[in-house]
Amino acid sequence: MALLEINMHKSGLQGLPEADMLADGDGPVVIMTHGYTYEPGHRRHCPHRLILSAAAGHGRKVISWPRHLGADDDSMLALAYGWPARGTIWQAWQQAADAGAALARVITTIRRAAPHRPVHAIAHSLGARVVLAAVPHLASGALSRVIVLSGAEYAANAAAALDSSAGRDMELINITSRENDLFDFLFERLVAPPVPGDRVIGHGLPMRPNALSLQIDNPGTLAALTACGFPIAAPRGRICHWSSYMRPGIFDLYRALLTDPDALPLAQLRRRLPDTPQPRWSRLLDPPRVTLPLPFAWKPSS
Repeated sequence: MALLEINMHKSGLQGLPEADMLADGDGPVVIMTHGYTYEPGHRRHCPHRLILSAAAGHGRKVISWPRHLGADDDSMLALAYGWPARGTIWQAWQQAADAGAALARVITTIRRAAPHRPVHAIAHSLGARVVLAAVPHLASGALSRVIVLSGAEYAANAAAALDSSAGRDMELINITSRENDLFDFLFERLVAPPVPGDRVIGHGLPMRPNALSLQIDNPGTLAALTACGFPIAAPRGRICHWSSYMRPGIFDLYRALLTDPDALPLAQLRRRLPDTPQPRWSRLLDPPRVTLPLPFAWKPSS
């Protein structure tokens, strides 16, 4: 897998590859982008030295996305898309929209140079806003599959993306977890929604045949994915914003969704999933399950 870095700065896009490099091969192009607090070139928070690096180690909140998506697959072209996501949440929120418009130019360039290659995207947190903001700027068929992880974006904006020309032709897989409820709640209190009363996509996506939510801390969802050949570790905590990419086994699912979409059709997944997601706060309010050891070896009386 070739890994290329592309960054959006105030001065414009940097690192856009030549057309010959994009056209060389017929495997998928997978765009990866990060969320809040990262910034390309930052001494401590550069995504290309952390989650978007093929050489990144495994630590708290850090795992190498490129390596786990298939560094051994020579046919795949991975694009690590960096954008300035530091400052206040409101500054990053606006920057995410600008980064989305710039990302649309990147995707358009790829499609012109390599119309035979499917283009997919995977994004975490505010990175979901980046990718979804790009979609309305794209032509029909520009994107094939998009996976958003614990997305910091509102349902109305997701609906606008899905109802665009490119959005109607792509598939959107929304990875959610009740572990992220606190972050969703705080986000909704800090960032004004596009329409009054709107909720973030962690609460669910607009009903569309090409959109699907996977609640990865729901036992029914985990059982369905195991039945499909993708066992994923159960969550260990009640609150976590990074579980959607740190959970053991989760990248096996993402790799299959992005590199072999026909093996996991959305209709097949939908049929296996629980009918309704668990409600917000259900994980946080669920009483702890504690097994106390008996003080002695108890035997029933005869």
